Amino acid sequence: MAHPQPLDHATLEAAARWYVDLRGEVPDDATREAHRRWLACDPRHVQAWERLARLQDKLGQVAPGIARPTLTSARAKRRDVLKVLSMLLAAGGAGTLAWNTTPLPTLMADQRTGTGERRRVRLDDGSQLQLNTATAVDIRYSDRLREIRLLSGEIQIETAQDQQARPFIVHTASGSIRALGTRFVVRHENERTQVSVQEHAVEVRGAYAMGPAVRVAAGQQLSFGTNDVGQLQRSNPQADAWTRDMLVINDWRLGAFIEELQRYRPGFLGCDPTIADLRISGAFHLRSTDTILENLTTTLPVRVRRFSRYWTRVEPV
Repeated sequence: MAHPQPLDHATLEAAARWYVDLRGEVPDDATREAHRRWLACDPRHVQAWERLARLQDKLGQVAPGIARPTLTSARAKRRDVLKVLSMLLAAGGAGTLAWNTTPLPTLMADQRTGTGERRRVRLDDGSQLQLNTATAVDIRYSDRLREIRLLSGEIQIETAQDQQARPFIVHTASGSIRALGTRFVVRHENERTQVSVQEHAVEVRGAYAMGPAVRVAAGQQLSFGTNDVGQLQRSNPQADAWTRDMLVINDWRLGAFIEELQRYRPGFLGCDPTIADLRISGAFHLRSTDTILENLTTTLPVRVRRFSRYWTRVEPV
């Protein structure tokens, strides 16, 4: 079996330039065709482009300026290219890439799922734990406590009655959630945690927030960070639809829908800003995100552009 060729500095820099051009502006047909020719002329170009796609989540954090509709100066564009290039160089080979883009605690978690994968786990006390896409948890049961640490992603918990009457607590980087005999969903991303309660109630404490715990009852949801706890809101009744391999939405922006769908497929999935405000509702089977994207073209004035296996963009017709 052939091994991937080493990528030279010039190839990586060219990939970084294409990333900035295609992500920062609305590319015309000539630009897209030039990009396709660049990909086709050398296998190393495809290899560099796929490395970029696998780095997409981290690139979004270190180079947010690329999302601007236009880059108004050559100097600003050069800075963004150098940011992307530095990420590509730091990633190195495929083995190094995995360690750089996935934190060590996540790789060593007691339970974890890959992108697009979901899993159900029965805990020692009979409680049910479900992991959504790209999720990692540690499980710690002791004589005094039942504890779940959500490292990343999203889980649903349905607690069972414990013969030892041990508290059931979910920890995230934002704080802790104590179950009060309940079924609830916890999602942690972008340094914040959201809890949505389907049955009974939970108590939420921010890691450094002042004041008493906040009670969240069935039909309510709450977002919180390390230093603050938000306002109670009515929960989305379909917050746990993913446990049935479904994504159910009502009057969402297309941009928000594409961003949510991105969680369930590898690589980059983008939405042209000119169509991001289109509205969409429906129930979608998560087992085939390609089918979901194709169905969009029958209900909305959009088309799906696939630049490579790991790079897809929804654009206006």
